[in-house]
Amino acid sequence: MDHEIASAGQGVTTRRRVLGAAAALLAGGALPLTASRAVARADHSSSDHVCTGAYDAEFEAALAEADDLLSADETRRLPEGPPERYAMPLRSGYRVTAPYGIRGNWLAGHHTGIDLAVPVGTPVYAVGPGSVLVARWSGAYGNAVTVRMPDGHYALVAHLSSIAVREDQNVDAGFLLGRSGATGRATGPHLHLEIRARRAYGSDIDPVAYLAERGVRLV
Repeated sequence: MDHEIASAGQGVTTRRRVLGAAAALLAGGALPLTASRAVARADHSSSDHVCTGAYDAEFEAALAEADDLLSADETRRLPEGPPERYAMPLRSGYRVTAPYGIRGNWLAGHHTGIDLAVPVGTPVYAVGPGSVLVARWSGAYGNAVTVRMPDGHYALVAHLSSIAVREDQNVDAGFLLGRSGATGRATGPHLHLEIRARRAYGSDIDPVAYLAERGVRLV
């Protein structure tokens, strides 16, 4: 029993050290779109369509590099346009299989986004205007697209079966980013939507609340 307790304590300490090291390394008017939102009550289980991991050091480093390049390039301008517009990431029925913030074995200690179960190939759209920083294979996230928005937030859509945008491309709300899938560490086809207040892993905020404040009802 003492050995089990000690092992558990070491695991928590290791997780905290890894997250702290990663953070230190990487720190540095609404227009809702209508959708058929047949959203069921959240039903999270180990065998459902959810994320089983959500951190990859190589992806986080690539995101930091792309973000620094965008900030340094005065010729590039993030889409502006009064009023800023926001949209649904999906336009067909979906089911919430893992809500934001639930506790689990993720490095952050909680689920950093929201998982929406949909069939493979379902179109996935940008929730807001911005510049595409990373659009590639992204480790645990699988095929993923990360968009930096004018308000300083970052929107990440993950586990895509295909990607429809290129890096450095500017997009508007409702722009097709790719199609849903189960790439990366996922137990089934779904969309993982993550909103970060900063680019670093662990700066995530509730996607439902973020979109609701901008006139888009996700659930």
